[in-house]
Amino acid sequence: MHLQWLDPDELDRRDVDAVTAVWEMSRVADAPRDLALTAPSVRTTLTSGWELNPAQTAVLRDGRGRVVGVLDVHYSKYDNQHVAGVGVTVDPSRRRQGFGRRLFMAGVERAAQDGRTLITASCEDGGPGVGFAKAMGLDRASEAVRRAQDLWSLDGDRLDALALEAAGHHGDYEIVPIGYPTPDTLLEPIAVMTAAINDAPTDDLDVEDEVFTADRVLAFEQSQFAYDRRMYRLVARHRISGELAGQTVVIVPAVQPWIASQLDTSVVEGHRGHRLGMSLKIAMLRELAEAEPQVRTLETWNAASNSYMIAVNETLGYRVVSGAIEWQKHL
Repeated sequence: MHLQWLDPDELDRRDVDAVTAVWEMSRVADAPRDLALTAPSVRTTLTSGWELNPAQTAVLRDGRGRVVGVLDVHYSKYDNQHVAGVGVTVDPSRRRQGFGRRLFMAGVERAAQDGRTLITASCEDGGPGVGFAKAMGLDRASEAVRRAQDLWSLDGDRLDALALEAAGHHGDYEIVPIGYPTPDTLLEPIAVMTAAINDAPTDDLDVEDEVFTADRVLAFEQSQFAYDRRMYRLVARHRISGELAGQTVVIVPAVQPWIASQLDTSVVEGHRGHRLGMSLKIAMLRELAEAEPQVRTLETWNAASNSYMIAVNETLGYRVVSGAIEWQKHL
């Protein structure tokens, strides 16, 4: 067996295809609800990542040169300099042969060399990753739940009633779209507003608040463009001060445009208590109905302990479809 770290600037097509195959076979076996992977999307992951900050990725080859496992080690450029996210994927046909342990230990070694003192990892709740995480000495630190709603079965009259009721609490605010790419003059205000997400619960994870800057907002947008995803952002703006009070963001993948992902929905602390979260989400549903009428499903993730946002989502018709566990290990 041979472990090889990939160079994101000089990727061999065969390596991209091999990583795609391992990740896709594992998705089929462990998380069939997830969208299928393609070689172009995997190449983007390897070269751009979520915020133009790709993980360090290694492949494990067998004696015939075939890739049987993939390791990724990710660091944030902006915050939490003590944390390394480690992902281990072994081809389903090659599991229970010690390959996962070898990959995980290689990830821990790389993280320690780079001065990281906390390993985090995630897996599907109830999947094979649970037993593996425990075997690697990781501790359960947080739980997340994925919910989805069928946009083609929404009750328009009920949404109108919910929107009218919520609007009665925030007459001093307006909800407006911000197109992509975001105008330069709005990058900093959006970064400040985005920091409101730090108030979402992180449970027992030993992490610090995330740091959002104009550069980070821009990097995130550019990475989504690299994935060929269409982005929609609605913000709540205070009419008198002009302050951005909250936002909701959705992405629609151009290659799989029937399913959309709800990303950040948050309201700045000083503007809470006005039902802005509910109004933002309803406005986004209407935006998608107009701009992306082919979308059947809208998915979102929340910490299982985020009772406020879960209540909003379930009122709108979201239903649980799966869960995930976040693990951690101090070095």
